[in-house]
Amino acid sequence: MTKWVYGFGRGAAEGRADMRNLLGGKGANLAEMCNLGLPVPPGFTITTEVCTAFYANDRNYPDELAGQIDQALAAVEQSVGAKFGDADNPLLVSVRSGGRASMPGMMDTVLNLGLNDTTVAGLAARAGDPRFAYDSYRRFIQMYSDVVLGIDHHHFEDLLETHKERQGLTLDTELTADDLQDLVAAFKAKVQDELGALFPQDAGDQLWGAVGAVFGSWMNNRAITYRRLHDIPESWGTAVNVQAMVFGNMGDDSATGVAFTRDPSTGEKLFFGEFLINAQGEDVVAGIRTPQPLTEAARENGNGNGPSMEGAMPTAYGELVDVYQKLEAHYRDMQDIEFTVQKGTLWMLQTRSGKRTAKAALKIAVDMAAEGLIDRAQAVARIDPASLDQLLHPTLDPDAERQVIARGLPASPGAASGKVVFTADEAEKMAADGEKVLLVRLETSPEDIHGMHAAQGILTSRGGMTSHAAVVARGMGRPCVSGAGSLRIDYKNQTMTVLGETVNRHDILTIDGASGEVMLGEVPTVNPELSGDFATLMGWADELRRLKVRTNAETPGDAETARKFGAEGIGLCRTEHMFFDAERIVAVREMILAGNLDERRAALAKLLPMQRQDFVDLFRIMAGLPVTIRLLDPPLHEFLPKTDDEIAEIAASTGVDAEKLRQRTVALHETNPMLGHRGCRLGISYPEIYEMQARAIFEAALAVSAEAGETVVPELMIPLVATRKELDILKERIDAVAAEVTGETGAKLDYQVGTMIELPRAALRAGEIAQTAEFFSFGTNDLTQTTFGISRDDATFLEDYVQQGVIEKDPFVSLDQDGVGELVRIAAERGRAAQPGIKLGICGEHGGDPSSVTFCEEIGLDYVSCSPYRVPIARLAAAQASTREPQDES
Repeated sequence: MTKWVYGFGRGAAEGRADMRNLLGGKGANLAEMCNLGLPVPPGFTITTEVCTAFYANDRNYPDELAGQIDQALAAVEQSVGAKFGDADNPLLVSVRSGGRASMPGMMDTVLNLGLNDTTVAGLAARAGDPRFAYDSYRRFIQMYSDVVLGIDHHHFEDLLETHKERQGLTLDTELTADDLQDLVAAFKAKVQDELGALFPQDAGDQLWGAVGAVFGSWMNNRAITYRRLHDIPESWGTAVNVQAMVFGNMGDDSATGVAFTRDPSTGEKLFFGEFLINAQGEDVVAGIRTPQPLTEAARENGNGNGPSMEGAMPTAYGELVDVYQKLEAHYRDMQDIEFTVQKGTLWMLQTRSGKRTAKAALKIAVDMAAEGLIDRAQAVARIDPASLDQLLHPTLDPDAERQVIARGLPASPGAASGKVVFTADEAEKMAADGEKVLLVRLETSPEDIHGMHAAQGILTSRGGMTSHAAVVARGMGRPCVSGAGSLRIDYKNQTMTVLGETVNRHDILTIDGASGEVMLGEVPTVNPELSGDFATLMGWADELRRLKVRTNAETPGDAETARKFGAEGIGLCRTEHMFFDAERIVAVREMILAGNLDERRAALAKLLPMQRQDFVDLFRIMAGLPVTIRLLDPPLHEFLPKTDDEIAEIAASTGVDAEKLRQRTVALHETNPMLGHRGCRLGISYPEIYEMQARAIFEAALAVSAEAGETVVPELMIPLVATRKELDILKERIDAVAAEVTGETGAKLDYQVGTMIELPRAALRAGEIAQTAEFFSFGTNDLTQTTFGISRDDATFLEDYVQQGVIEKDPFVSLDQDGVGELVRIAAERGRAAQPGIKLGICGEHGGDPSSVTFCEEIGLDYVSCSPYRVPIARLAAAQASTREPQDES
């Protein structure tokens, strides 16, 4: 019989930390904490396999599940000494999700389950505190109604706020037992009004409703969006954790909180977190109340309101410190922990590897290696390569003037400016139209995730450093300022006021997530300095990796940026980009419009010195590193005007007859230019174009070699080759130009001629092509287009394919390893068989995608090439690929 349920409690558990695929991260870590002897309320985990079966069987559960849950619930009852649904001594439970991968705030939770009109009286009597019992009941009704019954929580918030106003109260904690009983009645009435049915009173029905809601939340919109953004497969499913309740809302000797064993924003080795006295966990993470700091040091630094836990609850705080030190040493990573103090007794509710900024991740990894907790290879493996993007972009110029209008908590570092919007939907829409926006909210909720992803940054007036906005923003790498309490946000009128200043919708604000400052207008930025922990860890990565990392660059600015980021050469210089410069586009058009070869050569002669200087600049910057130059690739019509107005304007400026220009444009028009007269096909038809480019390259190489005293070895790359004969013809032309330049200068030329493999036929016939080519560079952008038969510019439907499971990822973002990757593998094997020393690389943007880099390592390519800002990502991914062991993904 399949085991669907795993129990934990009383210092023992049926699960372990390494069972996260089955138990989910939360369930596996609850089991592990039990096995470590830490104080964990007893409970049980319903496995991810139940979620899979639930959806595979039209939302029906396995037959054996109910019996196994009854058995596990009985064990919890025995451990706690209370009975589920009992009128006099009721067991209450929490029901929480817990997938393999952490998804903060994305899925649903229900607390205080098991309360009804009868058990609430039993709870009040046993606790000797009616206020606590009815506070728990009103919370349960609101949460269960929202999560399970589908009644939006704002209905209950409105009732709560109205009652407090009527009673002249400000804080929830000022509500009396009588107030709370009135609210319970009002909440139940609202349920009946909305549903036409009574709030469920049977504890068993409540439990199954909550379990179903958690499994159902795996497929809610916010969870689907989060999985898409973080590449979490739908097939993983979620587990459900049912756990005996412990109560942080039993008075001033009770509390709840969230803590990180190191600062998740900076990585500093200091205990960091927040708590609330007389509260439940949702109060902390939802931003409903502004929390208090854990430590005296944080309180003295002004981070939070009220007394610290260290000062108010010294005994429980001391126990918490012991626990966090034990957990970090055991997991050898920064931990994100949740806890509750009930009547002075500490209980641990969760531990997991904490979400952190890229800056913090680097510091934590480097520090832990220095502390001996992990080795250098483990430190390198700890960093998500894609997260380095957070470090590679500008921050606020410290010398720039700034008009600070508010300060909040520095929830996620980085700086962002944008037009103010107050809804996630508008943020997404404006960002799609190319606008930079700043999402401003009272507090964010999981429903806002699409807008948070679209926005440049997030600003909230409520919530703390562990609120939803803070945690999600850090994970996304978005700057965030939270808990800016002086802001008055008016959704109805779409305004934000602070200190007499009114900010309207679409006004521009700037936030600094490192300082918590909010500023009017747009503040200038400066480029980051890549040193310290970044330089240390990247140095370790470079020691570990085998793959070389080059860059795609054709301008001096891009080449210099890439060198700063550690590029080891240029893997793709796209010469056509150089032709669009305003000074040379006229000569390019003259060449295209030429009526004969002599006219064409005359126009190319004008381009020659410009191209030569282009290559001189690149060779100087690369200082002896390899430079691969792709000869002209796009069809000629791309350089010609499109509209009648453009034709008239160019005709006037060049002295060319407008009708002649129009006729030439029409003559060059192609129905499908991607598969048309481009690449090596142009070189065959107009060899003088490639001859001019080859001469410019050779003359530039000799000039820089002479001034540097070191030989420059350019790599000339022929695009869109399908047959060996094409390459033979063009290489013969290039060799002839080299011989001419050598004869004219008397200097020795050293160069290589290779080709891009970007057509399926070229991949299949790579063995033949390798007999001429000295290197292959896989142009995976076009190879993906020609393999799938999809135009990248028209592939708007790919998102539908991902959502419906036709493909796992957009193949233009991450290499299709089964199809396109198989062609790359075949070409590499056949090319090496024909020419064992042939150099192999990849130059599509896949060269900066971590999973694609891993594939390149697996098949033994020599280098990857990517855009300048992705060079560090590729360096780190290459190191991780070199050291990772083959894994069973089943």
